[in-house]
Amino acid sequence: MRKSNFINKGFILTALLSYALWLIFPMVWVAYSSFKKDSDIFNNTFSIPSLTDLHFENYSNAWRQAHFGDYFQNSIIITFCTVSLILIMGSAAAYVLSRFYHPFRNFIFWLFLAGLMIPIQLSVIPLFFELKTLGLLNSKLGLIFVYTANGLPFAIFILTGFFRSLPRSLYEAAVIDGCGEFEAFYKIMLPLARPGLITVAIFQFIGVWKEYFYAFMFLGGDRQATSKTLPLGLANISITAQYRSDYGALFAGLVLVTLPILLIYIFLQKRIVKGIAAGALKG
Repeated sequence: MRKSNFINKGFILTALLSYALWLIFPMVWVAYSSFKKDSDIFNNTFSIPSLTDLHFENYSNAWRQAHFGDYFQNSIIITFCTVSLILIMGSAAAYVLSRFYHPFRNFIFWLFLAGLMIPIQLSVIPLFFELKTLGLLNSKLGLIFVYTANGLPFAIFILTGFFRSLPRSLYEAAVIDGCGEFEAFYKIMLPLARPGLITVAIFQFIGVWKEYFYAFMFLGGDRQATSKTLPLGLANISITAQYRSDYGALFAGLVLVTLPILLIYIFLQKRIVKGIAAGALKG
């Protein structure tokens, strides 16, 4: 019996290690390939470059010549504004839906959740003409509005569960102490929902940071690249001067895009799991 358990555990461990290597190796390969010349990438695909043959100019080419710095700045602005709006609007809506009773409360809640079931491809055409009518096409502000509307259903779903799990006695004590509705929400209930806010912020940051489809559809006409984001920059960075593929710069760009997401996963993975479990199960 013990031998059978040992074999089963060994098989499971081997399978998990193999799966982990299968996931990790492409990221490691991209990382060290970003320091190689194009010829080395093709001729010595899997070889690791020596310390004396590291081509750091790939990163400078990606950052300056391919305007990757501009794309990086645009992504930071769009992501920060989007996540901030989602947290402000989502927390307020979730609090109202969880704390106050009215006949259409459940209907409104499920109406928000219906946004999670709509494929983004179906919303592109009406959103395109709406942004064009408002003069927000090919602008960062228009894309921020689209991302905010797209992220609100998930934020409301998670945060509603958190607010419902908080004891009502805390709210009543705040009201007795003289707090108004807004003060009770801002000073008492909102800080207690911090795990949910962090979870929503992490997921929305990752989603907006790597989003390509909406950015391509609504910023594709920006010829001067004043509003384009990192995913669009990666699409453009593969073709540099005279349409020559610069794979070293492309891999360097991939590293710069992936690094923030990877760091968030490494340092905040426990918060992500706990936040999702608490918000979804309590909701």
